[in-house]
Amino acid sequence: MKLGMNIRNWGPTATPEFLRACAEAADRSRLDAIWFNDHLGMPPAIENNNYGIPMDMGAIMDPLAFGAFLAACTKRIEFGTGVLILPYRPPIVTSKLLSTIQVLSGNRFLLGVGPGYLEEEFRALGVPRAKRGQLTDSMIDFLRECASADVVEQHGQPFLLKPRLNCPPIYIGGSAKIAIPRAVRCGDGWMPVGALPAELAPQIAELHQRGADVGRRGLEVVAMKTLPLENMAAAIEMAQGYRDAGVTHLVHTQAYASPQQYAEVVDQLDGEIRRAL
Repeated sequence: MKLGMNIRNWGPTATPEFLRACAEAADRSRLDAIWFNDHLGMPPAIENNNYGIPMDMGAIMDPLAFGAFLAACTKRIEFGTGVLILPYRPPIVTSKLLSTIQVLSGNRFLLGVGPGYLEEEFRALGVPRAKRGQLTDSMIDFLRECASADVVEQHGQPFLLKPRLNCPPIYIGGSAKIAIPRAVRCGDGWMPVGALPAELAPQIAELHQRGADVGRRGLEVVAMKTLPLENMAAAIEMAQGYRDAGVTHLVHTQAYASPQQYAEVVDQLDGEIRRAL
C-alpha cells in the first residue's frame, strides 16, 4: 500500500516559502505522494452555511497552478488533487494545464476529480450545479481523447493541441453510490474521504466486482483519513485496516503549524507507519 500526506494550498500555510519547505520535506522522504484541494473562493457569509469548511481557509491557491509550482520544487514525489472540481473548468484550458504540469514534472501528477458541491461557487461561475455530473463525465472523456490524439474537437472546431496530454491516473472522488459506477466506467480508481476500513471493505469489493464484470481489473483505491498519530499503536492498527480492506494508497490528512511540524509528521508516516505495512 502506498502512503501519502496532504499539503495545504490554502490558509496561513499557503505562502511560497512554507509550501516549498513542506514539499521538499516530503520529496526527501519515501512517501509516494502529496495531495491538495480545490476551491475557487468562498462566499463572504461562509459561517452561515453548513458545509463544514474550515473558517481559517483564507487565501486559496489554484491547484493546477500549485501543481506547476510543485513540479519545479520537487524531483521525485508524485502529487495530485484530492479533488479537482471538473465542472468549474473549460476542457481545452484544463487539458493544456495538465499537459504542461506533466511535461514540467516528468509525469508525476495524479488527478483526483469530483463534481463539486458548493452552490455559491457554481453560481459565481455561471455553471448549472444540476449538470455537474454530466460535465464531470464529459471532461473525463475529453481528457482521454486528448491523450489519444493531437487533434481534438470542441464546439465543432478541430483543434491541434500539443504537447499531447500524458493523461494522469484519474481517481473519482465522492460517495460509493455515485463514484464507484463512474470509476468503473471512466476512471482508474476511487477516492473515498473519511470512511473507516470496516465501511470501505464491502464497497471496495463492489468496486472490484463491477470492474471485473466489464473487464476492468486493478482499479485503485486512494483513501483519505486522519490517522491518530498521537497514539502510534492505534494509528498503525488503522493503517493496517485500510491495507487489509483493499486500499492501495492511504493519504494521511492533518493540520500543521510549521514546516518543521510537517516534516515530523512525514517522518512518522515514513517510519513507524511504513514499517508496520
